[in-house]
Amino acid sequence: MKRIFVPTKTGTDWQHLLGKPKLHWKKGRSAMSAAACWEESQPRLPAEITQVLEAGKDPSLSELQLLVAIPEWEVELHGGNNASQTDILAITRNQSGLVIIGVEAKVDEPFVPTLEEKKTKATQNQLSRIDYLEKELGRTVPFGNHIRYQLLHRTVSVILTARAFHAPIAVMMVHSFSSSSKWRENFEAFCQELGCTSLSEDLREVPNIEGQRLILGWCKGNEKYLNIELPGAL
Repeated sequence: MKRIFVPTKTGTDWQHLLGKPKLHWKKGRSAMSAAACWEESQPRLPAEITQVLEAGKDPSLSELQLLVAIPEWEVELHGGNNASQTDILAITRNQSGLVIIGVEAKVDEPFVPTLEEKKTKATQNQLSRIDYLEKELGRTVPFGNHIRYQLLHRTVSVILTARAFHAPIAVMMVHSFSSSSKWRENFEAFCQELGCTSLSEDLREVPNIEGQRLILGWCKGNEKYLNIELPGAL
């Protein structure tokens, strides 16, 4: 992935960055809804994300200023052939320092596959990646087979990005535009498996992460963005 970024003019500029730009660029889906939301919110974080972070009553997560947001941020991971592609990387700061937020946007798309499904057809390199992800998350024993693989690699991606920026706090935030918060049970299972402590109803802290704090969050997005259709760029 290149490390030179050009500012967007409209949300339409996000389309060509997608892994499958024609398939995923649709009204009412996560890619277009997130683009519409973040473009309208800038130069600030979306209000609902700020509210979730502020609810933790932690000064390190309060009054965060958005420095830059990068759509489809790629992070190379050990093992396998593909990078992990974070929907939005937000580099933020307050008086306490930098906070790196990796955003996973959802409507009703699942966090597929489960670890059991992933391991069934995995190559040796892919199994090596799973082992690597588990160790980065402070695990001394494997995750349960019901845990969703996507949550592992999205979370480790933000850990590695925060480490690269020497940021003391990494946040993996699910930005869900689903009216029923679909698949939240997968998020909660992941938090439970990690032995998280609760900072608020939607915010968890992960123990045993070497060198930095790791926060997991669930944010309910504004459903009005499901009804916004951005032009296609392709």
